[in-house]
Amino acid sequence: MGRGGAPDTDGNDAAPLLASTVSSSGAKNRKNPVTGKPDTYGGSSDFQEDDPNLYMGVPKSELLNTPEEGLSETEASHRLTRFGYNKLREKEENIWWKLFLEFVQPMPLMIWAAIAIETLEAFLKTSRGEDASDSWIDVVVLVILQLLNVLVGFIEELKAGDAIAALRESLKPEATVKRGGRVYNMDATELVPGDIVCLGAGGAIPADCILREGKPIQVDQAALTGESLPVTMHAGAEAKMGSTVTRGEIEATVSATGSQTFFGKTADLVQGVDELGHFEKVLREIMIILVAAGSIICFIVFCYLLNIGVDFWEVLAFNVVLLVASIPIALRVVCTTTLALGCHELAAEKAIVARLSSVEELAGMTILCSDKTGTLTLNKMMLQEDLPIFVKGLSRDDVLQLAALAAKWWEPPKDALDTLVLNAVDIRTLNDYDQTDYMPFDPTIKRTESTVVNKKTGKGMKVTKGAPNVVLDMCDNKAQVAAQVESKVMELAHRGIRSLAVARTVGSPNGPLEFVGILTFLDPPRPDTKHTIDCADDFGVAVKMITGDHKAIAVETCRVLGMGTNVLGTDKLPLMQAQDLEKCTTLGRDYGELCRGADGFAQVYPEHKYLIVEALRQQGFLVGMTGDGVNDAPALKRADVGIAVQGATNAAQAAADIVLTEPGLSTIVTAIVTSRKIFQRMKNFVIYRIACTEQLLLFFFWSCIFYHPSEYNEDWPSYFYIPVIALVTITILNDGTIISVAYDNVHASQLPEKWDLNILYIVSSAIGMTALLSSLILLSYALSSVDPNSSWAAMGLPQLSYGEIQCLMYLKISLSDYFSVFNSRCKGWMWTRAPSVVLVGAFILATFASTMLSVYWPFGNGMEGISWALAFYVWMYVMFWAIVQDAAKVLTYAVLQNIGWVQSVDVIDEAALKRSRDQLFDVQIG
Repeated sequence: MGRGGAPDTDGNDAAPLLASTVSSSGAKNRKNPVTGKPDTYGGSSDFQEDDPNLYMGVPKSELLNTPEEGLSETEASHRLTRFGYNKLREKEENIWWKLFLEFVQPMPLMIWAAIAIETLEAFLKTSRGEDASDSWIDVVVLVILQLLNVLVGFIEELKAGDAIAALRESLKPEATVKRGGRVYNMDATELVPGDIVCLGAGGAIPADCILREGKPIQVDQAALTGESLPVTMHAGAEAKMGSTVTRGEIEATVSATGSQTFFGKTADLVQGVDELGHFEKVLREIMIILVAAGSIICFIVFCYLLNIGVDFWEVLAFNVVLLVASIPIALRVVCTTTLALGCHELAAEKAIVARLSSVEELAGMTILCSDKTGTLTLNKMMLQEDLPIFVKGLSRDDVLQLAALAAKWWEPPKDALDTLVLNAVDIRTLNDYDQTDYMPFDPTIKRTESTVVNKKTGKGMKVTKGAPNVVLDMCDNKAQVAAQVESKVMELAHRGIRSLAVARTVGSPNGPLEFVGILTFLDPPRPDTKHTIDCADDFGVAVKMITGDHKAIAVETCRVLGMGTNVLGTDKLPLMQAQDLEKCTTLGRDYGELCRGADGFAQVYPEHKYLIVEALRQQGFLVGMTGDGVNDAPALKRADVGIAVQGATNAAQAAADIVLTEPGLSTIVTAIVTSRKIFQRMKNFVIYRIACTEQLLLFFFWSCIFYHPSEYNEDWPSYFYIPVIALVTITILNDGTIISVAYDNVHASQLPEKWDLNILYIVSSAIGMTALLSSLILLSYALSSVDPNSSWAAMGLPQLSYGEIQCLMYLKISLSDYFSVFNSRCKGWMWTRAPSVVLVGAFILATFASTMLSVYWPFGNGMEGISWALAFYVWMYVMFWAIVQDAAKVLTYAVLQNIGWVQSVDVIDEAALKRSRDQLFDVQIG
């Protein structure tokens, strides 16, 4: 394969490829089935998709017969119009069908059951000649509850889905294409069949491609076939869109784009659904516990009420609605809303989330393994004046030219080292050579090699550049120069200076290989790296550096960054095969302590990175991994949180959970802070919901079984209850308040977050049981209001009817639920942190609605509105008990801290963090 180098022109023989068929076939009078526009390109009108010789009606022999210099821009434009953009056909979901499915989920089905029972009861009352208006009102309100829950959840999920899709769309794929003899990068969606693309290690295959002549490449097809090992492909093989090149470099001809690719045709099979990770498991466990508790209590109440002679249908309707009211119907809505909002916050901090659950996992990350080059360092190689030469008669410029010849100088540089050497020479001097063979850089062999021929003399040679130890071992003059080379490399390494060895063959490409010289360069740390590592350490995240560089360089870099200098080489870690690493369950036992105690790792291969991450995971740590290259991809995929840094290869981005769009690690620190705030909101929501459920369920359990209103007034029922419609209104207003938790102001914890449901249940019980106690006390006083000698009467409060007592308790339970939001949102006193405007707004709306309903109860069902004065007294009573609830919570946390179950954790000073980041930014700008 020649190096190319045709003039920069759009003209080539492929331009009129099928133009002659346009007039003969009448294509101008047809519409393109892909774009919907008039068809200006050749091909049959009847697409024979089952004909292997045709591509959308066009003969493949003509379409894919692309000359060496590639398509012209004009021809490419014609084909883009004819075949459409290289992107998958968007799946058009029937939004009405999706909405319908929301109505038949488990929770909505329970509400449908309650509606059916109430409807049946209403018909039975009507058939018996009784007044069924109350039952019909219950039915209407239950239907409203159903609609609100489903529609709010549906709308929030649509918004979340659109937000994530928009964020992912911002990571547009690129491809290196050859057109008109010119090689350049372009938007991969504009590729057309017949385009010549350059595939290289770390890059995604942008469309289905047939490999042209060249050395074999290795392709990771795991996303398509599930194969864990890369597949070796030779010239003529078809590499499919969605795969990633892991080794090698070659040109290929695009054979299919968009929905016509293998990936496009099977997209529905290979596209996964976002998982909600740890939080989903937590929610499932909470849901199971609450449903189980609710079912047991409802069953006891059901049996008791039937035993005392209450009508079966009335008991059934009450129990079903009580169960519905006690179960957190809005769990999924709050979860989706909170994480989606978190994705927006992270996007504003230049971190694009590819997997929703990674937001929650980032909050709990305890160890961050970071690639050095390009992440901790600038990845901008600064060539030094010191250039040791080990062959007489060669100058500095000669060595630099040889290094440049070991790259594809006519193409955009593939990495920082190519950029370094190509910027150091006059590219025009390289045009005296033709490159007849090329081996791209491979992280496994750590070098690159090319075969070049001098056009003037006709003499050829091989040139290689790479890691000094690797290149030195290959050279025939090793015995003569080894001592000097090793001494020089070690000296440079101790000063933090990196080395790149250059060697060439003498006489011919097959002649002896001689070690020529060493290029010296610096890859300095980013200005914000040390500050970032210090912040991560303060936040409870240990940063460990992983690099393929020499151990001495790694030690020096760690020293400069203040990371500690316990750097391990690969002599302590085995080099295992990928399939063995995936199956091994003893890495944590065998190497976990070793990895945990190290500050960094040097001279590692991709398999070592995977082993380090997995060993730490098996030790019980939540491990993050940052990287930018194809050699980082396996570890990125295996880590709990894979983070691809700015400028990462397609392979790294595809394997990562979070993609940074700003250089350096400082964005990660900001993302950690943001994710911990999101975690805090979710934890507050869980505490709040458990507390509300405990109060509601246990209050009705206790009041139904142990309170007998007929003992106070013989005209009153034998058990206390609140009508179905009152329970439903509590649920409706509760859901609105719950969703507002996703928008609350919170502080990020200084240490990594983790779920401890036992602690959450204890704290929730302290809040919920206090509210329950206050409700039972008020019920006792209210029922005794008929006694003129009671404490109620002694306080000057009016005698109440049973319907007024029901409205009174409705208001009390509602207000306690809404005040519990403020009790649940921090470990200290509730006034120590200001709530968000959204949360306060939801609270005001819910409490105002509850108060108005209790005073002007419009739904009947035997309930009667209370006076404004009594509503005011209830407000004062609930506010007093809210402080008692808060004291119970603070005392609970204090006891838990005293016995060592809960740590006293500070919060991150975000204002100070922002000031320090701004100062660093000013330094960089300066």
